[in-house]
Amino acid sequence: MVIFLNKEFILDAAVTLCSKNELKDSIIDDIKLKRKSTIIAINPEKILKARKSKKLLNLLNEATYQIPDGIGVVIGSKLKKGQVKERITGIDTMLMLCDIACENDFRIFMYGSKEDTLNLAVNNLKKKYSKINIVGYINGYEKDETKVIETINKSGAQILFVALGSPKQEFWIKENFNKLNVNIFQGVGGSFDVISGNIKRAPAWMQRYGLEWFYRLVKEPKRIFRQVKLFKFIILLFMERGKKNEN
Repeated sequence: MVIFLNKEFILDAAVTLCSKNELKDSIIDDIKLKRKSTIIAINPEKILKARKSKKLLNLLNEATYQIPDGIGVVIGSKLKKGQVKERITGIDTMLMLCDIACENDFRIFMYGSKEDTLNLAVNNLKKKYSKINIVGYINGYEKDETKVIETINKSGAQILFVALGSPKQEFWIKENFNKLNVNIFQGVGGSFDVISGNIKRAPAWMQRYGLEWFYRLVKEPKRIFRQVKLFKFIILLFMERGKKNEN
């Protein structure tokens, strides 16, 4: 049995210390032992939002797994001489869960995004994984909350992907955690858009060097205002390190 309790805190936000393979093994244990676990992707933008909201910070830190999604988180750990060694992105974790589901005949439910995007994502996953068992899906514009909960529970899903945007999806998961008979909850942000083909990921070599942010900036120049937050994040890390050195 593999259970991860070791966390590292970056600007007060927790990050789980584990490799991709360790994460995979622990999640398989969770499902087989019928434990309920949540996965949240941690990036600089989310950490900065959490600094302004105690409610959001508590939500992030209460998750079972806080994966280091952004390269800024890896850099932040290195600046404080921490132990985060590699990025574990949200979409890669989602695809890893699809692999796990195929290998172990686990059941998947997908909730969120627009209807056409969702349909494309489901179809593309079925093409990619011949053994995948997607037992249901509902778009993010369904207003009947009771219907959503009942449909997910009736499906018998063990893995739930929620694509409502962050932090809305994380708050939705927390609010409905005890109502749902699901083992693994993951907020996946725009992953359905990528899987559907509506948004293209950076080339593999850029992913490897943590340059996806630059690729998306080139494709969408208006994202410059979001990328500025990365520099603010780094400045805050240096300020924190300076205070610790003074002490």
